[in-house]
Amino acid sequence: MTSRLGALAFVAAAGIVVAGAPVALAAPSADALIGEVYGGGGNSGATLTSDFVELTNVGGAAVSLDGWSVQYLPASPSATSKWQVTPLTGSVAPGARYLVAESTGSGGSVALPTPDATGGIAMAAGAGTVALVHSTTALTCITTADCAADPSIHDLVGYGAATVRETDPAPAASNTASVSRTGADTDDNAADFTAGNPTPTNTKGETAGGGTPPVAAKVHDIQGATRISPLNGEKVTGVTGTVTAIRSFGSRGFWFTDPHPDGDPRTSEGLFVYTGSTTPAVAPGDDVTVTGTVAEYYPDNPATSVYQSTTELTSAQWTVESSGNPVPAPTVITPNTVPDSLAPQPGGDVESLPLEPAKYSLDFWEAHEGETVSVSDARVVGPTTEYSELYLTTKPGQHPTRRGGTVYPGYGEPNTGVLKVESLIPFSQRPFPVVNTGDELTGLTSGPIEYDRYGGYTLQANVLGGVQSGGITKEVTRKQSPGELAVATYNVENLSAVDGQEKFDQLAHGIVDNLSSPDIVTLEEIQDNNGADGNGDGLVAADQTLKRFTDAIAAAGGPRYQWREIDPEEGKDGGQPGGNIRVGFLFNPARVSFVDRSGGDATTPVSVVKQHHQVHLSVSPGRIDPANTAWEDSRKPLAGEFVFRGRTVFVIANHFNSKGGDQPTHGRYQPPTRSSELQRGEQAQVVRGFVDQLLTGDPHANVIVAGDLNDYQFSPALGTLTAGGKLTDLIGTLPVSERYSYVYEGSSQVLDHILTAQRPRGMDYDVVHINAEFATQASDHDPQIVRFRPY
Repeated sequence: MTSRLGALAFVAAAGIVVAGAPVALAAPSADALIGEVYGGGGNSGATLTSDFVELTNVGGAAVSLDGWSVQYLPASPSATSKWQVTPLTGSVAPGARYLVAESTGSGGSVALPTPDATGGIAMAAGAGTVALVHSTTALTCITTADCAADPSIHDLVGYGAATVRETDPAPAASNTASVSRTGADTDDNAADFTAGNPTPTNTKGETAGGGTPPVAAKVHDIQGATRISPLNGEKVTGVTGTVTAIRSFGSRGFWFTDPHPDGDPRTSEGLFVYTGSTTPAVAPGDDVTVTGTVAEYYPDNPATSVYQSTTELTSAQWTVESSGNPVPAPTVITPNTVPDSLAPQPGGDVESLPLEPAKYSLDFWEAHEGETVSVSDARVVGPTTEYSELYLTTKPGQHPTRRGGTVYPGYGEPNTGVLKVESLIPFSQRPFPVVNTGDELTGLTSGPIEYDRYGGYTLQANVLGGVQSGGITKEVTRKQSPGELAVATYNVENLSAVDGQEKFDQLAHGIVDNLSSPDIVTLEEIQDNNGADGNGDGLVAADQTLKRFTDAIAAAGGPRYQWREIDPEEGKDGGQPGGNIRVGFLFNPARVSFVDRSGGDATTPVSVVKQHHQVHLSVSPGRIDPANTAWEDSRKPLAGEFVFRGRTVFVIANHFNSKGGDQPTHGRYQPPTRSSELQRGEQAQVVRGFVDQLLTGDPHANVIVAGDLNDYQFSPALGTLTAGGKLTDLIGTLPVSERYSYVYEGSSQVLDHILTAQRPRGMDYDVVHINAEFATQASDHDPQIVRFRPY
């Protein structure tokens, strides 16, 4: 037989002659190959006691190994280096393995299965070169030219920093990792091998520790009728299907689908084969037979995960049986395909529940995990993010906003039509679409379905539709009249003095052009002067941040705003570590006066004082009960006293604790636990208690509660604030299709609020949509504004 090191050159170590150009050799081998190499046996930390080389036969006929050998060369050979030889006997059947045991060390606890051949080579764990040779004579080649010319070499792998290899080396191995072939031979070790757990298997199919032979299985056997594979953790073989898509970046691998389904709507016929950092050498239309270990991939700790898992094959090897075959047709998703209900309520941990894809949307997508689906002419409900993802709806009539989004209507009523889209197409070939809410992804978009912790079930598109604009523009609210006080709230998303001028300018134009220069603005997410860059440095002042912001507003044609805020104690208010986030006020001194009363600081609580039948604040600005445990690791609310045309107005700026720690809507626990609500409920009680003190002192006081309350209008926290009708949440005065200020995972929802103590005279309230629906954002929140005539 002739040499098959391929039409590629070897690379040799310094001091060894290296060919100046690739040397043309025979085509890659299509029968016996080196399938796995492990040199860490018996080393510290190893489980296995011995090194091994495993052969595999990707051909259709048995290959006799009589008179052949496995040989080993150090990673960086010198002129005196010698190849070490282990003779072979017997044969390897099609699709089978052949195990060659090598040196046994003093460590490890698990022996190899009975080997088919035994040697004593002490291979290096991290790097080296192994050759399959149809001779038992030791090789003499240690240079590129000599090895390329040796006709006795049948297959070869250089792993780690090996200088003798096919094209680029396979990944480095270790005491706990081997390198395994991922499929057919391409004469590129880097493409053909991946690092992973050692899986020694002999010709009888026996594995280490007395394991049983691989289980013959179909894709639907692996996927099963629940979220967890009935074969989880087992090695399977003979898994057949047609390659449908490839991921060539990140967590690489390929999807394949069995074109012969079992007829059970609960069992997916698609499956992902994980190949790690190696791009698999397959193409859509390849019919493959795969061997591997079934695994459930969780995006975090499986023991505590609140997310669903993805069923996949790892440590896989495959054979391409034929190419150019028809790719299985996708499941076409129409407005009526996906059920309207999300999951059984209460379902608890749904992992082990039998799937009901006709009743529940989470079950529907799980029953199609790994399969290709397609949508056509789909409306975008969540704009392109910085992570190159977008959200569309498969149900255009489900809770639409007036601008093309999808409103989140309430607990237990999720938008089951929302579907995340990412791209498998290299951006050099097709840049990811930049879309806004209300745009349309025209034509066909299709690809396999995969679960993602961010956004849930995701269409991994290898076919992407075009883009047609929905025509939304950034809203502009009207200017307040001379007799109207305009109060706005705006989360400016971690603004600090180290941000680029572009962000300051965008936010400033939002204040001036879109909000028409309100008289008062409550600001959320103002950071100290060096933001998150100064973690633990003792700096908490934000004067430079606010000066740059007010300067930018003036440069944009707005008023020369003044500000008031209270610096927090370092590291006590949550948010980005080092950012020392806080709330604050901007106000236009030409229109409104701020009543300054000294004494307010990070720890001094503001109180309500009544004098001469009028109420005022003990300190202004002042923090509301800052020592209350409700504000632990959270932003403290700030009360300020203003005067407009002789009328006193109390404004309370807020930023309640985030939803971090809540279980996802699309996760394994149904209904999800919203653990963060407890603290927001406590915060709402404190703020409401302060409002009640103001209204007890003056039932007609002008009180505005504004800010990012991080909760829905129907949440328990807002229920506490509005109980008894003393505060009115103005978002509820809008039509349902306009009740949103934020877009999260494709659902338009309410996080920001303005509440008033009574319905002010001539009240005019508006959420001004300038950020959340757009791919280009100055902040991830939309501001809102109320105009009224104070009592």
